[in-house]
Amino acid sequence: MKIEIPYLKKTFPLEFSDENLLAVAEPNEFKAAGTMEQILGEALKRPYGPNSFTKDGPQANAEQGQGLEDFLHGGTRILIIINDATRPTPTEMILKGLLPVFEKTGIQIENLTFIVATGAHRGPTEDEYRQILGVFYDKLRNRCVHHDARKDEDMADLGTTRNGTPILLNKRLFEADRIIATGSVEPHYFAGFTGGRKAFLPGIAAYKTIQENHKQALSKAAHSLALGGNPVHEDMMDALPLIKAPVFSLMTILDKEQRVAAATTGDLMASFYAAVEIARKIFCVTIPAKADIVVSVAKFPMDIDLYQSQKAIDNGAVALKDGGTLILVSSCRDGIGDEAYAKLLASAKSPADALRRISEGYKLGYHKAAKMAAVSNRATIKAVTELPTERLKSMFIESAASPQAALDEGLRKAQSRGIAVPKILILPDGCVTVPESQD
Repeated sequence: MKIEIPYLKKTFPLEFSDENLLAVAEPNEFKAAGTMEQILGEALKRPYGPNSFTKDGPQANAEQGQGLEDFLHGGTRILIIINDATRPTPTEMILKGLLPVFEKTGIQIENLTFIVATGAHRGPTEDEYRQILGVFYDKLRNRCVHHDARKDEDMADLGTTRNGTPILLNKRLFEADRIIATGSVEPHYFAGFTGGRKAFLPGIAAYKTIQENHKQALSKAAHSLALGGNPVHEDMMDALPLIKAPVFSLMTILDKEQRVAAATTGDLMASFYAAVEIARKIFCVTIPAKADIVVSVAKFPMDIDLYQSQKAIDNGAVALKDGGTLILVSSCRDGIGDEAYAKLLASAKSPADALRRISEGYKLGYHKAAKMAAVSNRATIKAVTELPTERLKSMFIESAASPQAALDEGLRKAQSRGIAVPKILILPDGCVTVPESQD
């Protein structure tokens, strides 16, 4: 068997015996109801009303939500929350749907402020602004600002969540009389799913809020697909009632080719839960058993750094047997991302020691170290990246020159453990594919 593994602007060939293949687990096919423009147009015609779709599913006899035109009526200060370049959200396409509605309702460009929901990430570069805004860069760039979580003077203090997390959100929320939240919904390794409420927390929350929220990721209840009982999700939910201006949501769900498969609009949580149901159908993939070797690929734009690409490690580990080999393929073209998790791992003698240190004192980013150390503690992680070998080694990851070299070594290791025919699982989109084993 021969498979092509994407990497930057090239592909790596990967060959192995057919008998070794457990599965190639990609997001499921989903038949989109038209072009991206048609999908968004139909979603805007059918907004969800409050409680029309809950975590338990669609509600009978629910009323349709307020349309975008009615929502905008009387608004003079419109805040639109958009994702940064680490997310695959098709912001340019979303803008193609929103701008004509603004014009139709008499909303001028001067009435609009676009805030990039960076969370604790750095602000976008100009190239990334061009990536985000696309053909609207020249028209909208001077209406864009990015959130800076470290600017305490930009935050409004709103109290605490049920878990004791301080709620500090960007003051621009409270200067607007209308808020439009955009995003994309897919599985997330500790928030359950991206999208919806994440636009606010962590999207435009203060650093201390994000740190305390992400500390909740150490809980066993914080994992991919989990919403009910997940303390990370609970924090996000507790922040929403404190936002005073009306909110209109526009969420997209992408397919395995990162094309728009569906969109939901209207009430923030109703549209989010509706999108979650679609995302489950696309990204939750059944596999026959756990594998001895998992090859997990972080596709663009999640290959930006190791901090984002770790999601491919986490999803791959779900399907990996103890003692197996997990192979991450990601360029990490912008480095490792946040330094905190890498420094913590580098200071530890072993993955178990790293987990002990994290339990003794948490800093933002340590949840990432904890998730990585938990995998390294029970399996071998190899990585095909642009990162230096010694840097990877300090984080308990072995460097590999190619997916083939990593696979061949993984096969030898498995056979040395008495496994005659090691089984291989390929995750071509490991950051969002959640494998569910039948055994």
